[in-house]
Amino acid sequence: MRSVWRRLGNSLRPIGFTGLALGGLLVLGLAGPLTAAEDDVWPALEQDLFGGRTVTEDASAVALEAPYRAEDAALVPLTIRIPAATAKSAKKLALVIDKNPAPLAAEFLFGPAAGDGERVIEMRVRVDMYSNIRAIVETNDGKLLMATRFVKAAGGCSAPALKDTDAALAEAGRMQIKHLPATADARREGQIKIRHPQYSGLQLNQATGFYIPAKFLRVIDVSRGGERIFRVEGGISLSEDPYIRFTYAGGGDETLEVTAEDTDGKVFKGHASPKGA
Repeated sequence: MRSVWRRLGNSLRPIGFTGLALGGLLVLGLAGPLTAAEDDVWPALEQDLFGGRTVTEDASAVALEAPYRAEDAALVPLTIRIPAATAKSAKKLALVIDKNPAPLAAEFLFGPAAGDGERVIEMRVRVDMYSNIRAIVETNDGKLLMATRFVKAAGGCSAPALKDTDAALAEAGRMQIKHLPATADARREGQIKIRHPQYSGLQLNQATGFYIPAKFLRVIDVSRGGERIFRVEGGISLSEDPYIRFTYAGGGDETLEVTAEDTDGKVFKGHASPKGA
C-alpha cells in the first residue's frame, strides 16, 4: 500500500509514530496552503486503501451515526449499523477518518459468531480536524458499500493524555468485559473496555516537554466460546481506553474472550461468562 501525503503545516516534519497495522498511512507536513481540490483527500485515500476499486455510498447497506459537533475531539462516539440483509455477506468493515494523521482508524474482520442478524458496533475515536468519517463494508462478492458523516472536532490526536504516563502504563491491559441483555430480536450484546493510553506520538509529556512515544493497541480479537466475533486492527485514532459495544450471535458456550496486543508486543487477555452460567 503506497503512502498518502497531506499538507499539515509550514514545515516538513515526521509526526513521530511508526507505521499503522494494515499498512497504515504515513503523514508528513508539507509547506504551503491547501487548494480546494487538495483539501478533498478522499480520492487519494480511496485509491490507496482500495486500489482503484469502486466504493459506493449506500445508506441502505450501512448506517453511521456521529455527532455533527463533538463535545470532546478525543472521545467522539460512533455507532455503525449493518442491516441483516447486508450482514449475511459482510466480511469486513473499514472505518476511515479522512483528515486524521492515520486516516484508516480501524478495520474489523468478522467471524462466524458475528451472526447473520443486524450488526451494531459502538465505539469512540479521535478526530484531529473537521473531517468526513466513513464506514465502509466489504461483502463476500467484493462490493464496497459506504456511509459518511461530517464531524466538527479538532485536536483529538494530540490532546493531552488523561493520566500520568507511569500510572497509565501500569494499568494497561486491564479489561472490563460485559454481557448485556439480549436485544428485542434475541441477538446477544456485549461490551468491552481495555485500559490503554493509546499514545499517538503527537502528545506532549507535560512534565518533560517531549513527545510521548507512540504506543497503542494494534489488534483486538473478540470471540464467543472459541468462535470469532470480530478481529479489529487499529491504531492511534482509537480513543484512550478503547471501548467497543457490539452485537453477536448466541451459541452453546456464551463465554466472551478478548485478546489484545499493542505495538510493544505486549499481549493482554480476558474473558467473562454470563451471570448465572
